Amino acid sequence: MTSFNFSTWPPQLTPEQLEALTLAATTYALSHGLLYLPPSQSPSNIQPRIPTTAIHAPISLIPAPFPRAQFQAARGLQSIYNVLYARIAMDTQFLDTVMGAEEGVGKADEFTGTLWRGWKRIREQGVLAQPLHLGLFRSDYLLHAVEDRLALKQVEFNTISSSFGPLSERAASMHRHILASTSYFSASPHLIADNFPENSTTSGLVEGLAKAHEAYGVRGTRILFVVQPNERNVFDQRWLEYELLERHQIHVVRQTLADLAVSASLDPSTYALTITIPSPTNSSPYEISTIYFRASYAPSDFPSPSYYDTRFLLERSRAIKCPSLPLQLAGGKKVQEALTRPGVLERFLSNKGAKWGTHTPDLTAYAADIRATWMGMWALDSEDADIAAALDHLPPSGQGQGQGNVPSGTRLARLQAPSLVLKPQREGGGNNVYREAIPAFLDALPAEEREAWIAMEMIETPRGVSGYLVRASPSSSDTDNGSTEKKVIRTEVISELGIFGYALFGDGEVVEKEVGWLVRTKGTESNEGGVAAGFSVLDSVVLV
Repeated sequence: MTSFNFSTWPPQLTPEQLEALTLAATTYALSHGLLYLPPSQSPSNIQPRIPTTAIHAPISLIPAPFPRAQFQAARGLQSIYNVLYARIAMDTQFLDTVMGAEEGVGKADEFTGTLWRGWKRIREQGVLAQPLHLGLFRSDYLLHAVEDRLALKQVEFNTISSSFGPLSERAASMHRHILASTSYFSASPHLIADNFPENSTTSGLVEGLAKAHEAYGVRGTRILFVVQPNERNVFDQRWLEYELLERHQIHVVRQTLADLAVSASLDPSTYALTITIPSPTNSSPYEISTIYFRASYAPSDFPSPSYYDTRFLLERSRAIKCPSLPLQLAGGKKVQEALTRPGVLERFLSNKGAKWGTHTPDLTAYAADIRATWMGMWALDSEDADIAAALDHLPPSGQGQGQGNVPSGTRLARLQAPSLVLKPQREGGGNNVYREAIPAFLDALPAEEREAWIAMEMIETPRGVSGYLVRASPSSSDTDNGSTEKKVIRTEVISELGIFGYALFGDGEVVEKEVGWLVRTKGTESNEGGVAAGFSVLDSVVLV
């Protein structure tokens, strides 16, 4: 275990030093595209088509301490995770069983079931216009304090809309700039350049998109970004667009699902996807090589059935999807739980009999390292023997009345509620149920919906570590007046590390790479960790 004392962080700063660092951080962020669009001032929450103002993203003043060994271990495991989730996406039977609407979680979760049914119809129609898939992944971790040591534990694995790569790269650059310009007033011996790792996530993610574009193999095609309407986190996406054009000469087309309902069409023989954007000067269609989804991960992205029709049209196309429907389903929490069962992970890591291809490595030797990153988890509808055995060793108090027909997994979740989080099949933050809120939630949860939820042991992060969090004011006002006291909050925090990677796969070989990292920091009073959802700030690491 690192000898670093987390409870001493951050170093003490005078009010004058704090003001100087705040000025340096916010002006750097505003100067270098570490930005959001401000909240809309219109009652309908509509962003202007051509923005005229921006605010800096929520940021930290001083990077979060993270043990060097665990940081390097997380980066080292990403390639294994890249291959693992590529293989899961190619195992149709497994996804049908775990995520499907006939046998799996799609029976209880309508959103998941709708996506799966659309994918199943495409398979039944015999449409496989594009065997390749692209994943831009992010594996999220927290430090788990176990007695006298710290363990690296995975929160979740993201297979769709893994955001904040470009902005996190700029947050790390901001901290390096502050170090170079102020030395952080020599406030801590840990704040030195050797402890500030480089971050080149933008070019790494773009490399994955460019490889997919190249694999499509048609000159003059473009990459489609499917985005949400009124997106405030637009600059995180724009940096990818700029890098694609400047470094790879690849153009990007941005469209919402509503736009695509009008602009998208498929060639009936080749399934080539073309986008026609009305223009006074040029309305010729663009063929699309790759579809990068920064939308379609939540039910709110589909306000009517026609939006699903558009999503399924894109899936049937020859364009390479990032992610495809099977890869999106592979990122479900139910898959995360299923992998923890005996032998399941090992089956995906093994290449016995060359089942994943003759040039594909056997990764079974990494199984223990991967399993070591997982907390205990189980399905609420589970009747597994190990869940029943755990119940036998617990006192019966708190089980309530009428528990005879309640699955063992739900009963165990009730008994261990103070140390658990319940997770549905959702992305984007704000969906989980934590600790003391669990019993009342279970009381209200319809029996037929239990299958849509998993229980996971809470990761107990180091206590006493604090940070300086800088939130952007929605707009300038006389009441704000730019005061440091109102802009910067010192509070006890939790910092989550995310490791990015890409994988291009589907024809046997998995072309993959670990490409960068992010840190999001939140106050301990917040259970959720999404920056875009308003729960946390962008940060970076100081290795200790």
